[in-house]
Amino acid sequence: MRLPVIFLLAIFAITARADEVQTFKNFFQDTTAMRAKFHQTVLDNLGRKVQEVNGTMQLQRPGKFRWDYEKPYVQMIVSDGKQVWMHDPELNQVTVRALDKVIGSSPAALLAGSKEIDKVFNLQSANNKDGLSWVIATPKEKDSGFERVELGFKGTMLQQMSMRDSFDQTTVIEFSAQEINPKLDEKTFSFTPPAGADVLKND
Repeated sequence: MRLPVIFLLAIFAITARADEVQTFKNFFQDTTAMRAKFHQTVLDNLGRKVQEVNGTMQLQRPGKFRWDYEKPYVQMIVSDGKQVWMHDPELNQVTVRALDKVIGSSPAALLAGSKEIDKVFNLQSANNKDGLSWVIATPKEKDSGFERVELGFKGTMLQQMSMRDSFDQTTVIEFSAQEINPKLDEKTFSFTPPAGADVLKND
């Protein structure tokens, strides 16, 4: 019996959308390290641009990452797998928190987390847009600070993350020059506060 064309297209669409979630799961399972450039934009609840910054990122799962914000201001966020350090050179200030207090079901867990992703986020496929295949990750914890995170893939490569927080602001991160599973120096993820810096422990 020949199936109607519309029915066949519907089956194809369901299969394709399921594959998008699997693409993300494969990325999470297979990517033990990553290095890339990024462009970050923050939009308010009316879609107006309130911040724009460029930088580089590196991560090594589980739990180690480094984000270097370079333009228009300098800032550094480093995790050694136990603690997360945020350094603001202009203020000569360092804030430090325990990693397990930070990562939880935050967007960082989607890149550098160690848990099975299904236990932390609900995953669903979204409509393709801007030439990318999209997956929506909704945190299972209500106090994560984020409503949802959208991840856009081109093939198997992560191209973009879009995060809406509890203040209805949206942060968009676009990745370029990605390297998957490069060999990273362990010193990349170590941090010592500069002499004279004001160190704030936020527990």
